[in-house]
Amino acid sequence: MEQLVELDQSGPAERGWVVEAIRRLKADQTRSADTHLHAMRIPAMPGIDLYLKDESTHPTGSLKHRLARSLFLYGLCSGLISEGTHVVEASSGSTAVSEAFFARMLGLPFTAVMARSTSPSKIALIQREGGVCVLVDDPASVYDVARGLAEKSGGHYLDQFTFAERATDWRGNNNIAESIFDQLAMERHPEPTWVVVGAGTGGTSATIGRFVRFRGLSTRVCVVDPENSAFLAAFRDPGCGETTCGSRIEGIGRPRAEPSFLPEVVDRLVRVPDAASVAASHFLRSRTGQLAGPSTGTALYAATKLACDLHAAGESGSIVTLLCDDGVRYLDTYFSDAWVAEQGWDLAPYVSVLNTAWDTGAWTG
Repeated sequence: MEQLVELDQSGPAERGWVVEAIRRLKADQTRSADTHLHAMRIPAMPGIDLYLKDESTHPTGSLKHRLARSLFLYGLCSGLISEGTHVVEASSGSTAVSEAFFARMLGLPFTAVMARSTSPSKIALIQREGGVCVLVDDPASVYDVARGLAEKSGGHYLDQFTFAERATDWRGNNNIAESIFDQLAMERHPEPTWVVVGAGTGGTSATIGRFVRFRGLSTRVCVVDPENSAFLAAFRDPGCGETTCGSRIEGIGRPRAEPSFLPEVVDRLVRVPDAASVAASHFLRSRTGQLAGPSTGTALYAATKLACDLHAAGESGSIVTLLCDDGVRYLDTYFSDAWVAEQGWDLAPYVSVLNTAWDTGAWTG
């Protein structure tokens, strides 16, 4: 009679560390209040309610706090992260800030691979959390460099661009979609006509698109894409495989269509000029006092256009978009007149379009 063959992969001590790590991540979520949903008044369109979901109030200051926690939970529960694991990510900035925060919480070494053009303020935030930054000249190489570093150290490549759409529970569990709809419950238009988001990994649009289908809602999802990003081509033809030079709007837009971007659950994609994205951030600050990064401006510009379309059609309803991160991170760049001029951007025409839209309800862009 053949004997049983028994192989053990991990002992009680290792499982105990993972359990404690998961407890710490859940504790962070429990003690963090939900983010505010600000109602923005557009004077000329009283029938349209525009909301800004302020993700900058997370402990690490951006929407990516949710994603980073989900990626660590996914890695821990899948047996990919254990005590001492070197965690590596390819990131344009905000995701790495949040991941460095969680790595430090769990006592894990963390390295972020990013384009050399990433803002110095974001690099400083990653380093403040104990992370190491590796800068590369070619933005398209961040994936291979990050994967190689993880393999060399025996670590784990978090790979936000692949795992964003699967690490987040799109059915609920306090994901951003569930949070938005819960907060809208007492509003006059609780089921928004549009939810407008940018795409970096594509995970946010995937989560919201799946959620509205799961709940049987009529809400449509609009993804905004900056110049030189590959998502527009992927939306037009999911199999095209087109690559670009990447985006100048930090946090959104990619040189390739990332695996987590699911065009099938997106209803509309809008390409927004870079100067319009930056102009909308400046407009938001002057109109409301809200200081938000340029990716928020991208979404706000398109959301305003959608509001004007509804207004012109004599319809009422609500539109939700995101305040993705705090504009303090960009005071030396996107909010610097000298820096903006160096990029060759003329903001005035786009600010004029927004002023006209909010004051008259007409879209002149």
